Amino acid sequence: MKLYNTLTRTRDDFVPHEPGKVKMYTCGPTVYHFAHIGNLRTYIMEDVLEKYLRWSGYDVTRCMNITDVGHLTSDADTGEDKMLKGARREHKTVMEIAKFYTDAFFADCEKLNIQIPEIVVPATSYVDKFIHMIEVLIEKDYAYLSAGNVYFDTSKLDNYYVFGNQEAEDLAVGVREGVEADEAKRNKTDFVLWFTKSKFEDQELKWDSPWGVGYPGWHIECSAISLWNLGEYLDLHCGGIDNAFPHHTNEIAQSEAYLGHPWCSHWFHVLHLNTSAGKMSKSSGEFLTVSLLEEKGYDPLVYRLFCLGSHYRKSLVFSWEGMDSTKTAYQKLVSRIAALSPDDGEIDTASYDALRARFAEAMDNDLNTALAVTAVYDVLKAKTNDATRRALIADFDRVLSLNLLEAAEKVRLAQKAAADAQKAAHAAADADLVVTCLTEGVDPGTREEVEALIRERAEAKKAKDFARADALRDQLASMGVTLKDAKGAVSWEKK
Repeated sequence: MKLYNTLTRTRDDFVPHEPGKVKMYTCGPTVYHFAHIGNLRTYIMEDVLEKYLRWSGYDVTRCMNITDVGHLTSDADTGEDKMLKGARREHKTVMEIAKFYTDAFFADCEKLNIQIPEIVVPATSYVDKFIHMIEVLIEKDYAYLSAGNVYFDTSKLDNYYVFGNQEAEDLAVGVREGVEADEAKRNKTDFVLWFTKSKFEDQELKWDSPWGVGYPGWHIECSAISLWNLGEYLDLHCGGIDNAFPHHTNEIAQSEAYLGHPWCSHWFHVLHLNTSAGKMSKSSGEFLTVSLLEEKGYDPLVYRLFCLGSHYRKSLVFSWEGMDSTKTAYQKLVSRIAALSPDDGEIDTASYDALRARFAEAMDNDLNTALAVTAVYDVLKAKTNDATRRALIADFDRVLSLNLLEAAEKVRLAQKAAADAQKAAHAAADADLVVTCLTEGVDPGTREEVEALIRERAEAKKAKDFARADALRDQLASMGVTLKDAKGAVSWEKK
């Protein structure tokens, strides 16, 4: 499998540290507000990646944090804690806010068929481990105490800008938005590991530490949670591209300083979801949520398909017109699948293997989900039987998670129910139609044939197929039958 690696800036062969096993970490939400659909695009693509790795035969262990403390409104260690900001907005405690929005995030994931990682760790449950890691960094002279805070010393590193996408002058005060002077730092790129009195006012969550009462910085939590749950060698770290700097850059700095060896071999970053106004964010006022999509009549899986139609390394522009097109495409795809016979023969192994290889080829090509969706259409067009088609769609949907067969079954059952209702209505109408023969001595065979044609003519008239009704009347006339119509009754005689 070829997968773009932000660390090397190339498409690398994905090779885990231990053959057959993948240790995967994904940055979780800061639970101070609802996740917007831009955030959720990243989680959708991470979900597809995890499911494809499992589909390919890897044993995957995935871990995710829940940030419920320490994430300030600026990535440069300035501003107030986002959790405290959310608590003030809603007049609740920080932990009430954390519980509500964690549950809301998981509910959104369920609607989008995003599998929750097997290991989920709230930052507040690991404070003792953050403190231990900071103590080791101080002992190794990678961290220092200044003005009540503990800072990581980036001057100790040979290369701080590991992703190669930042220059030192980008952090100059007044050049990069949100960067303020911090006189306590030795170097402008240093970052906070533990906050005490300098950021302490009104902070609801605080803990004792060797450096005084305070709370952890944001960056330390992901390093510690990953190391304690996945070990010293991480195969795959995922997140949105906005996390690459400074969050992931700082994670690498502190993790490798703590360990004394390289930490994570592969970095997977998903680009932004934009609107016509630019990058989607919570700070820009009203933002788009899964609930809003539902209110406007969109199944959340339509949004999942919308995301799969674009490559994760390309910015995706959201529009309602795009959602309408995707909704129509999803409905048509499901209808085509619904037309497949559930009992059509045995699986054609040769066709199955060839079509499955196309899907794998698309996904092995840097997780090309657009081509993977095309592989579903290739299955529907393939010269094979419906049993093979249905088996392949079920197999691909283990990764795509669009509920294709389930949605198709609902369509098929709805169509059957409508057909049964129409048939019942016709039967009821036939039962109510009184047909009377006015001629004596007509043999039973002729009587049965004539009355069958009369009932068929009545059905044609009900369906407004008047040409068919007239043709049947002419057919009866050619048999010497004369009709007399009345409401709910037909009488006839044969000359």
